[in-house]
Amino acid sequence: ALHLSRRAEGSRKIVAFDYRGRGQSVYDPDIGHYNIGVEAGDILAGLAALSIEAAAFIGTSRGGLIIHVLGTMRPAVLKAVVLNDIGPVVEASGLAYIRSYLEQTPKPKTHAEAIGAQCGAHGSDFPALTEADWERMVSALYRETDEGLVPDFDPKLVDTLAGLDLTQPLADLWPQFEALAAIPLLAIRGANSKLLSAETLEQMRKHPCVETITVEGQGHAPFLETGGLPGAIAAFLDRAEQRIGSS
Repeated sequence: ALHLSRRAEGSRKIVAFDYRGRGQSVYDPDIGHYNIGVEAGDILAGLAALSIEAAAFIGTSRGGLIIHVLGTMRPAVLKAVVLNDIGPVVEASGLAYIRSYLEQTPKPKTHAEAIGAQCGAHGSDFPALTEADWERMVSALYRETDEGLVPDFDPKLVDTLAGLDLTQPLADLWPQFEALAAIPLLAIRGANSKLLSAETLEQMRKHPCVETITVEGQGHAPFLETGGLPGAIAAFLDRAEQRIGSS
């Protein structure tokens, strides 16, 4: 959000939400509330609290799934959409990879150990990242405690994946995606993504107002502050605003 805010010209306001159980949001005692329907409702409540009637939305991974839900719950709130390495089809094998990693989340004592663990786990998917990129990833993923670094999310979130049969294809969100048909949309995919396939991205190109970007040297999910992505996103939002203004 900070990188995008620096690229924003004029009075564009950027708001970043931590979903419940993550970052600075409180942990929910009922893990059944950790679902995209409830979290979409949280976003709507946040917008109401900020008196925001409509906005452009950028969603990475789960955030993009929440946008799909918002498209059916409250389509008028979406002025433009950026989906970062997520779409209406989530590859079960990719989610299985994420579940396996989360179940074995390392417990590093130092930032250097955390960087080493992240590079070891994800380096083959992200050869384009620099040391500074990995450092930012670790700063975003972990928080410091007296015992060392811990992942900055509710550990019970892992339990929400435990009951999924990831040997079978997951239910798709094509009806929800089609509800976004009138909304300017930018779909970003990491070339090495395990969650969003090239085939799904190709199908998403049937959206009447879509633009797509494939990010080489990155997997799930591309770092939006790297390379030319901040400028590309800002330019897309400018075009979307012009399109809305002329309609």
